[in-house]
Amino acid sequence: MTGLVLEGGTLRGLFSAGVMDAFLEVGIEFLYIVGVSAGIANAASYVSKQYGRTLDYLQRYRNDKRYMSMRNFLKDGAYFGLDFAFNTIPNELVPFDYDTFHAYEGTILAGVTSAKTGKMVYLDEQKDTKTWDILRASCALPGYFPPIEINGQEYYDGGLRCSIPYAKAFNDGCDKAVIILTNPEGYIRKLKLSYVAMANLIKHKYPALEKLFLTRYLVYNKQINHIKELEKSGRAIVLRPTRMLNSFEKNTDTMRDVWQMGKDAAAEKLTEIKEFLR
Repeated sequence: MTGLVLEGGTLRGLFSAGVMDAFLEVGIEFLYIVGVSAGIANAASYVSKQYGRTLDYLQRYRNDKRYMSMRNFLKDGAYFGLDFAFNTIPNELVPFDYDTFHAYEGTILAGVTSAKTGKMVYLDEQKDTKTWDILRASCALPGYFPPIEINGQEYYDGGLRCSIPYAKAFNDGCDKAVIILTNPEGYIRKLKLSYVAMANLIKHKYPALEKLFLTRYLVYNKQINHIKELEKSGRAIVLRPTRMLNSFEKNTDTMRDVWQMGKDAAAEKLTEIKEFLR
């Protein structure tokens, strides 16, 4: 079985959305999908077979203060308008096809990080409700989101513990994987001052998360090196953007360019991917 593995990255995820829309155009489907943050959020529209939906709602609402603004932070403690993004948009403004989504016969897992233990937890995305609590949790990066409570447990962004969950795919029985990254070839993550600051802020309430912030860059770089080995051995096909992307992009024309970059990246490797899936 070949799995689809998705990195997060907020609006960098438009690249992944473009790749998945290219897959929809030619009927490429996966029976196993795992991802974190924006990656798995965008995969929902792929599973529901709604071509262009991610680009559509981001171009329309990225600069709407209800979607992302300091006003939201002052009101609800989240930079993102949680109810607007995960309720109003899918249930009213850009309707989500729940019937097609729930008819999907494969596995789609959203990675989240336990606020209490710092461990990775994978939740069945098809069990999410119309309020999308599981996706909220997978996207809940500390500093931009509060922790999201599910069944009495608090969770944060899955990318905090594991940015690229390819190991989960292999552990679950996949022998190969198509991995969609949102940073270009040669990207090396460094320890940022913002990581240190957040570690110091969060350790008092969630001590298990302090180390994750301080070592996140090391884990990421190790994963990238391992992914290169998987490529060389023929166990993975990797799609990457050709340049650095802005996680908080505001220009709607650039958003379309990033989405198109993803489509082009998929088209370039389409024959290889079809052979890989056989």
